[in-house]
Order: sequence, then structure tokens, then C-alpha cells
Amino acid sequence: MRQIHGILTEELKSYTSTKDVATSSGYPVRTYRELVEQVAKLSYLNKDFLLFFRGQANDYKNKAGKSTFYPTIYRSDYLTQEELNYRFDKLYSASKILAELFKEHKVEGQYELRRKKHIQWSILQHYEVTETPLIDITQSIRVASSFAQLNNDQDTAYIYVFGLPYYSNRISINSEHDLINIRLLSITPPQALRPYFQEGFLVGTDDITNEYERKEELDLNNRLIAKFEIPNSKSFWGRSFNRIPENALYPKNDEIENICKDISKNLRIEIASSNIGVFLKLWVELEQIVLKQAGQYVRDVHNIRNALNVLFKYEESRYGILKEIDSLRMFRNHVVHKPMSISSEDLNKNIEVLRNIKVGFK
Repeated sequence: MRQIHGILTEELKSYTSTKDVATSSGYPVRTYRELVEQVAKLSYLNKDFLLFFRGQANDYKNKAGKSTFYPTIYRSDYLTQEELNYRFDKLYSASKILAELFKEHKVEGQYELRRKKHIQWSILQHYEVTETPLIDITQSIRVASSFAQLNNDQDTAYIYVFGLPYYSNRISINSEHDLINIRLLSITPPQALRPYFQEGFLVGTDDITNEYERKEELDLNNRLIAKFEIPNSKSFWGRSFNRIPENALYPKNDEIENICKDISKNLRIEIASSNIGVFLKLWVELEQIVLKQAGQYVRDVHNIRNALNVLFKYEESRYGILKEIDSLRMFRNHVVHKPMSISSEDLNKNIEVLRNIKVGFK
């Protein structure tokens, strides 16, 4: 996503600079009213952007000392390609299960959800089912402040202000800023209560999945305009305002939450008991070995199918083991796209085959 530098209020200018907002500590505000007044000034000064907010108990920083906001799927100091591939495989599996359960429960919008991955990912992210390339934000200062103080055992909390392009659709894609902004209130069915109580949005970098040139382009700190530090106490709200209670941020009897719990349960069963996770991790490790071997003969081989075709041509003596790998490739696709139809017996058998091939295929 394109990096921006916002215009600061006079108070913020005396505390930091537009280029140092991410590295500096949060500008201290004592009350909710003072925070709203600061945001009002920022909104007026930064007319080219629509302001969004995120509240956190801690100010997480990267090695450069900057506040960092990666989507969950990219979070890790040492994220290997194998681990990233595995996370995306798990996301695709969860998406398939979500579509099947929406159909089973006859949820409104099931047909649109089956066609659009961003709707699937939005629900999976907002209900914390699995890692996704999206990150939660809100247009409500009160919601952000309430989240910042929720289950917080620190003396302070943090409110972040981000500048995003104005949105015109439920799912707004801005190619100039390389951003996608999803309005949850417009794309989730009415049975999904949580997004409506949280006034939730999701933001990410469009068309970036498990391959990217620079990880830094995925960090929402590129859009950070201001950072505030607030007291983690009732005094912050004063007499005129109140923190949103947890049971309002996470309302009960949320039908979509129950469906998402079923997905989490299915994923745990499939990954823990049926060993889908073990299979996918072994597969991505073998995939890297095969790609490396094929790269000795042909440059720029980027997918396993092409790599196998190269090896079939140049290493005919290993025809048998290459056919086994190709069969595993097709089984892997079945695991990802129809995870609920895989039997434990078939999965365990192919895990053993994978392990044996990995040892012998060097």
C-alpha cells in the first residue's frame, strides 16, 4: 500500500513530526472529549483522507522501532515461505467450510459469499477463525477506545488514526493507493451481530497473497497519521461518556459467531485429529524441494505442476517417484478445496507417503 504522511494538529506538531509518528510514543490525552477534539482537527486538516481508528492495549513495534500493523497472516519476525503457504492453505480450507455451512444453515447472502473471497475472508477475520490478509479497523472512536481498554492490565492504552481513501462501495478497491477497504456492515448478513455493534471495517493490500516483493508494503503503518496514548481508567471517559461493555462488543446469540465456532472446531479436528496441518506442512516442504530441483534445468519455474513437467523431461529415471508426487499434488488440492470430504485413513496414508518421499527425494 502507498505510504502517506498526514497533516498534524498544532499540539501534535510540538510533540512529533509527520515522518516520526510511528516511532514516537503516543501523544498523551487525558479524556475521551480531548481525544475527540484532536480527531476533529485531524479530520479537518486531512481532507484528502477518511479517518479510521484502531485501539490496542500495547504499542507493538518492529525492529526499526516503528508501530506495526500487519494482517494476522503476515505476522512473524521470521515468516518462511513454507509457513506462509501453509497459512494460506488453512485460510482456503476455512473459506470452503464457511461456504458449506452458510448453505447448510440457509444464511442470507450465501450465494454471494460463495463467489467472493473477500466476503469469506472478512467473516473469518472478524470472527477470529484463522489468519487472513485483512486487519480490523473502525470508524468509531468510542469503539476503538473501548477495545483499547478491554481486558487491558496496563496503565495506558493506544489509539491509532489511519488515513484511507474515501470508499464508494461495500468493497472498495483503490488501485492508486493499492488498498482494499471492506465495510462489514454492508457485506455481512443481519445474523452477524458483531460487525454492527463494532462498526467494523477491514483493510488490506489488494491482490497480494502468499507472494510479495517487500513485506513492508503490507504494513498498515504506511497509512498512520497519528498515535494517542490514553489512560486505562474510568476517568478517561468522564461523566458524559461510557466505555462500551464487552457484552455489547461481543453480543450474545450471534448466529454467525456460532457458525464460525463450528468452522474453528472443524479446522481443529481436521488439523489436530486428521492431521491436515501435518500433511500441508510436509507438502509445502516437498514442494520447495521439487521447485529447487526443477530450477537446475529451467529458470523461473514458479509452480509445482510446471516443476514436475520439467523433471519428467530431464529425470526419466525417477518417473515412479515423480508420479507419486503428482498424485500427492492432486490429493493436496482436494484437501484444500474439500477438506470436509477427506477421510482420516486417506490422510494418514498420504502423510506417510509424503514423509518417505521427502527422505528419498534429494
